[in-house]
Amino acid sequence: MDSLLPSLLPLALFAFVSSVTPGPNNIMLTSSGIRFGFVRTMPHIFGICFGFAVLTAICAAGIGSLIIALPAMHVVLQILGSGYLVYLAWQMRSMAFSRDVESNVRPMSFLGAALFQFANPKAWVMGITGASAFLPPVQPVALAILLFCLVFSLINLPCLSLWAGTGAVLRRYLTQRKWQLLFCGVMIVLTLYSALAIWL
Repeated sequence: MDSLLPSLLPLALFAFVSSVTPGPNNIMLTSSGIRFGFVRTMPHIFGICFGFAVLTAICAAGIGSLIIALPAMHVVLQILGSGYLVYLAWQMRSMAFSRDVESNVRPMSFLGAALFQFANPKAWVMGITGASAFLPPVQPVALAILLFCLVFSLINLPCLSLWAGTGAVLRRYLTQRKWQLLFCGVMIVLTLYSALAIWL
């Protein structure tokens, strides 16, 4: 175990930095925390964790690099990811409206959040980069992949919860319409930027 720790610490640091920094998932969670509160956003959080764990396992097995290496598949991922973010930005325009207008709006489901990871280019980059640089040097390979996914998931969950919790806290203070409109505008701009950044 002592010989394994030096390889797990860089992995944990990479997982933290890549998980806590802004990205499509974190922006979506902040928005969901504001609109629905932390508790109703929990399926979204766990869906991201589960979907990303599956994706990291695929990347650690070497399949992820093959998928990204195909130009057509890379473009498909970019289209799906940016398209969904544009759709999300369009939906967020109603975030500052009355609750009656949003009565039919629901938080993202566990399954929807899990599936979104496979259309999220940042998730693929995180998985492939992490697997190529920080896969624990243990045998059998299945154990290394399990450790890789476990460390990433343990780091990822509190980071995602932080963003959703921040949104839930902000929800208490966004009671005046002018602040609702301002924050809604900021979130839409950040979401559209994320959609554009996928192509950069």
